[in-house]
Amino acid sequence: MRTRTARPVQVAIGMGSNLGARERHLARGVRALARLLSELAVSPVYETTPFGDVRQPDYLNLCCVGSTDLPARTLLETMLRVEQSAGRRRTGRRFGPRTLDLDLLLYGGSVFSEADLEVPHPRMAERAFVLVPLRDLAPDWRHPVLGRSIAELTEGVDASGVRRFGDAPPTVEDGDEGTGGSGEERRKRDDASP
Repeated sequence: MRTRTARPVQVAIGMGSNLGARERHLARGVRALARLLSELAVSPVYETTPFGDVRQPDYLNLCCVGSTDLPARTLLETMLRVEQSAGRRRTGRRFGPRTLDLDLLLYGGSVFSEADLEVPHPRMAERAFVLVPLRDLAPDWRHPVLGRSIAELTEGVDASGVRRFGDAPPTVEDGDEGTGGSGEERRKRDDASP
């Protein structure tokens, strides 16, 4: 039996994919979060230059904001299972490529640090691929440690590697094409087919 919080908590989750059918992986992640969070809002999709190890494909990134009565630990464990279901294998490579990456960015105004769970996400304020899509959803949300709004934090990062990919987030069912782009993913898959 899952423990629940006394009142729903607003959370922000970052999502990214740079392996395989990127749009489809994001769509799976969004569908999974829609089952976990109420009042789910999803940002537009952005294509971003890899952070850290740049010798890998570009990412598609988005952010989601919603409410949950799950404790942060339970939410994180569920997010890790969603990553696994999308084929994510944790290799220990810190900035390596991945089918699906879900990061718990903010959990209300909470601040806590445990061995494998730190909220707010410790590097979110440095990452344009997190801040730009999160600004679309929650520009006034204040970082509980830094005291600055998401909009203010976004002004302080280099967003040159963040390009809007599509106006709508992916909303596909398995086997369907994504709506986050203009058919680029399909063309790349078709070109790679024997």
